[in-house]
Amino acid sequence: MEPIIKVENLVHVYPGGVKALKGVNLAIHKGEVVAILGQNGSGKTTLVKHFNGLLKPTSGNVWIKGMNTREVSIARLSREVGYVFQNPNHQTFLPTVRDELSFGCRNLKLPEQEIKQRVKEVVIRFNLKEKLEDNPYDLNLSMRKTVAIASILAMRPEIIVLDEPTTGQDYAGCQQLLKFICELEKEGHTVVIITHDMTLVGELNKRVVVMSNGEIIADNLPREVFKDDTILQRSGLLPPQITELSRKLAPYGITDTALTISDLYASIKER
Repeated sequence: MEPIIKVENLVHVYPGGVKALKGVNLAIHKGEVVAILGQNGSGKTTLVKHFNGLLKPTSGNVWIKGMNTREVSIARLSREVGYVFQNPNHQTFLPTVRDELSFGCRNLKLPEQEIKQRVKEVVIRFNLKEKLEDNPYDLNLSMRKTVAIASILAMRPEIIVLDEPTTGQDYAGCQQLLKFICELEKEGHTVVIITHDMTLVGELNKRVVVMSNGEIIADNLPREVFKDDTILQRSGLLPPQITELSRKLAPYGITDTALTISDLYASIKER
């Protein structure tokens, strides 16, 4: 099956000569959940901004659902790729939550009745009924992020990109986000997550792509990445605290790759 996202020998050089991507190759298939990891400056955000056409390749190619991003507009790609920015203020600018939720659908030139139906669906899904007439900037950061996600989901893109989705979220918000990502997966969406949150990565336990210095240095499951000291050193990543604890307990017969508290508890119970 053809990948829904295909990146081939992608190079991106910013004005001034900074080479942010150095021949990246990547394939993501429909329905996958993929976390892209790496320190600031590793190239992960630059890579993902090619998915919706915000950036164009210096050389190489990116295909989204068979479309070469060099040849199609951002407007066309936005029908397929919904991008939720790290800072919701970068995509929140209308006077009410209702306006925000309908804005993307209006840009798609959908009939008014269809827009109302889609807004109604995300309002129910995210429990936003009491917030519809509020100004988004009167909401806390966590709720503004929820509005941003809901506004993207109303457009029904097949691919959803979440840029640092747990930033500014409390524990309850992070757990709700985890549940939401799992729901998107069950619905058949392709989800790409840019994150520094290794706890989220461990709890999701889905494919991870690790970047460093503009290159992909690992593409595997979290358990394999978190026990590879070479990859951790090259990328500057720190595993979840529970994983580090389990590695220290390995000499006592405990699994050295626990990703969650439940993993560690089960390993201890088996001894």
